[in-house]
Amino acid sequence: MMNYSTFRNPANSPKDRAFLSRVLLLLVSLVCFGDTWLHGQAIPTASSAGDLQIGAMFTLANTDYRPDKFKGYGFYTTFDFRYHVGIEGEFHQVNDPDPKDGVYERTYEIGPRYVLRHGRYNPYAKLMYGRGVFNYPLEPVSPGSSTLVQTANLAYNIGAIGAGLDYRILPGLNARVDYEYQKWLSFPPNGLSPQLLSFGAAYRFH
Repeated sequence: MMNYSTFRNPANSPKDRAFLSRVLLLLVSLVCFGDTWLHGQAIPTASSAGDLQIGAMFTLANTDYRPDKFKGYGFYTTFDFRYHVGIEGEFHQVNDPDPKDGVYERTYEIGPRYVLRHGRYNPYAKLMYGRGVFNYPLEPVSPGSSTLVQTANLAYNIGAIGAGLDYRILPGLNARVDYEYQKWLSFPPNGLSPQLLSFGAAYRFH
């Protein structure tokens, strides 16, 4: 059985629970502020800043941990406070297709994005920072035992870069395709570099 006792579980520390709480509070505040600001302004959509969307996505992931592709879901919100510049918040949950040992990667991210606007097409690039939670596989409680136990559930700082396309289907509906390359810092032994491909749809406030 692999020994995880040398790893502190930062996901359960008060400091890191506070960090995640601040990130979530910032995302909620961003959504509330953006909704209020947008409804209080009379600015032409084609040439204005102040674009808010909230959406959900399906995600395929190359986890850099196992050869099988993980599948999962996510949520995202963006608020473009300048015509080309905005901020994005994301949540991803991707799971091993074999559920017997419970391996998953879960991430919380926030960061700036840059958008190019060409009619219905809005390609973008983003730079993200946040926390990633890794649920390690179940292992026998002792050699030869059929009883499996949870080995570890640990959190790590992560950075990510990504790019994608938001396509305006209707004035209040966007479709999205998104690629993201993540770097999990301090993941033993040499870091972890998952790649995610997501397909989603969002309600756009207008």
